[in-house]
Amino acid sequence: MWKREFRGDCRLPKGRILDTGSRNFLPWGTFRRLHDASQSVNNRDLACGAQTVLRVCAGNLCSLTAGSRQSAQNMGTGKREGIGTGMMKRLSGSRRIEAVWTAGLLVLPMLLAATGCREGSSGHAAGTISIDGSSTVYPVTEAVAEEFGAEHPEIRVTVGFSGTGGGMKKFIAGDIDMCDASRPMKESEVQACEQQGVDYIRLEVAFDGLAVVVNPKNDWCDSMTVEQLRELWRPESAVRQWKDLNADWPAEDIVLYGPGTDSGTFDSFTKAIVGEEGASRADYTASEDDNVLVTGVQEDRCALGYFGYAYYAENRDRLKLVAVDNGSGPVAPSEETVRNGTYAPLSRPLYLYVRRPALSRPEVRMFLEFYLDNVAALCQEVGYVPVSDQVAQENRRILEEAAAGS
Repeated sequence: MWKREFRGDCRLPKGRILDTGSRNFLPWGTFRRLHDASQSVNNRDLACGAQTVLRVCAGNLCSLTAGSRQSAQNMGTGKREGIGTGMMKRLSGSRRIEAVWTAGLLVLPMLLAATGCREGSSGHAAGTISIDGSSTVYPVTEAVAEEFGAEHPEIRVTVGFSGTGGGMKKFIAGDIDMCDASRPMKESEVQACEQQGVDYIRLEVAFDGLAVVVNPKNDWCDSMTVEQLRELWRPESAVRQWKDLNADWPAEDIVLYGPGTDSGTFDSFTKAIVGEEGASRADYTASEDDNVLVTGVQEDRCALGYFGYAYYAENRDRLKLVAVDNGSGPVAPSEETVRNGTYAPLSRPLYLYVRRPALSRPEVRMFLEFYLDNVAALCQEVGYVPVSDQVAQENRRILEEAAAGS
């Protein structure tokens, strides 16, 4: 599996390097092209400019994890260790680029053009597609967007992750074309769409399991029952120490990590485990950035957290997976158990919501057709489970009928 993970303690989308001075993002593909430009022997000014940008980026890597720093350093020296062959293929083939700010200075358009930028004759991208929403679905949609950008550099696809709830607010307000969602729309969101006159389609793009994880040094907890999880996470829970869940476990405080309330993962977990969507104890470290949760659990022997299985799969060497017992014995999430439903009750489908009027734009139709053509392969690369052939055919029918009527 190739890895897009490149985030530190700050809120940083996967696959991008952060200029901490301006809070703007430098995509991996741009980083690669800047490195290539820095080696230029025919244009001294271009090489010096690119080298300056790379030095600024390298100086901003101090907040990233050691593994991420090493990956960037390897990238800068032309090495391939720490980066999968699939990722290198994407880096080599991608021509998508965004403006890069460093130390308050905009990199000259000459530099961007020389490193592979493609723009329309007017100086603007031929088309722009905006997507936001679930951090769980983000790796899938970002992977599709990267591949699509390599084939269609004239179309700019921006993908963010403000959580399913945050994305839905933008979707209903008309600020974005599509919303990644790790749960179906809530009734309140459906009503808001009706009130605002928002017409949309829903595509089921992949399956995911919610992973319960602990620190690798935790040698007492290999599995938990649904009842234990419910008692741990319910509102007003009296559980404070591990021994409160099992008398054989240590008398040490449990340090909890989980998604924030805008996350579809939070909604799915609370509904499946507690029995009521949104019902949860509040005394835990919450974040829509799953990397914060991974790091928190990794660094505390007594920690426990939950998030999408794909994030565990990307960090399996840093975490320990906890099997869940729903009454038929402990079951751990895997591609097989998530697809066949035996990993219950923590398996779920993932969705992409699309504003129907956006389908009148050729670039949107092109992107969605590309999405459905490639999502099965790409979702597996980032740790998710493809939908069945029947669901895939239904997705195509939905898209074709909606596009014909737009």
